[in-house]
Amino acid sequence: MTLEQLRIFVAVAERGHMTKAAELLGISQSAASAAIRALEQQHGVRLFDRVGRNIELAQTGRRFLPEAKAVLERAAAASNVLEHVSQTVTGSLSIAASQTIASYWLPRRLAAFHEAYPAVRLNVSIGNTSQVETHVLDGTADFGLVEGRTESDILRRAKVDVDRLLLVVASTHPKVAEHGRGHPDIRELRWIIREGGSGTREALEDLARREAVPFADLRIFLVLPSNEAIRQAVEAGAGATIISELVVGRAVAEGSLRSVPIDLPKRDFAIITHRDRQPSLAQMALRAHLGGKADLPPLSRG
Repeated sequence: MTLEQLRIFVAVAERGHMTKAAELLGISQSAASAAIRALEQQHGVRLFDRVGRNIELAQTGRRFLPEAKAVLERAAAASNVLEHVSQTVTGSLSIAASQTIASYWLPRRLAAFHEAYPAVRLNVSIGNTSQVETHVLDGTADFGLVEGRTESDILRRAKVDVDRLLLVVASTHPKVAEHGRGHPDIRELRWIIREGGSGTREALEDLARREAVPFADLRIFLVLPSNEAIRQAVEAGAGATIISELVVGRAVAEGSLRSVPIDLPKRDFAIITHRDRQPSLAQMALRAHLGGKADLPPLSRG
């Protein structure tokens, strides 16, 4: 039994799908299947039941999963000790980021980090704020980057930047009715929004509460899973949305979208980490690079 086999087993168990687990780990589907098959054959057990195209943990697999995760956590802790002794920033980092951050804020910063620390391998997964929080809590991600609120009290949260939100419509959209200056009638707008759990949707929910309008009374026309899909739908004249300036700033500047005057509070971009997990030097270095607080000793960058 090897650590690599355990990593593959945990990834497959958490995703219920061999191919998705292999893609996450950066290996072929056949390599992932071979690792699981070897584990089962070495110990004469069945870890998974095959259900159609998906797989589910068998009873033995369910019992084995927490032990496998514990071994991987201890191995990571041991690696951290050696990193701190050598003062060399190496290894790999798993980052979960919400869509706005992952698509518009993070890429250039990760490219700069790679220039500074080329021995660190980075793996980024994208989800909404709720999904990112879950990944950090269950250890799938070393840390997360979110723009929405998080719920768990066992997460540490540190602001790394501030984001400006805009209410936008197509340039051809009729004039938006107002209750007063800077107070558009949000009941009259036809809304295009993200799914529940996203920071972008949360911004509209907050606005509805501030305007004393039940969220259920809003004319929700369309729910879409990505910022890009929302931007394109709004440009096509399908309705209005509240979204990050990072996503629509160019479209507003070029005239395909129009920003509706409204007083929207800025929101924080934040790093979230698990308070009970010891960060590696690589995690500390990236956190410092992205603007979080980390006290770093002089380092060799590998």
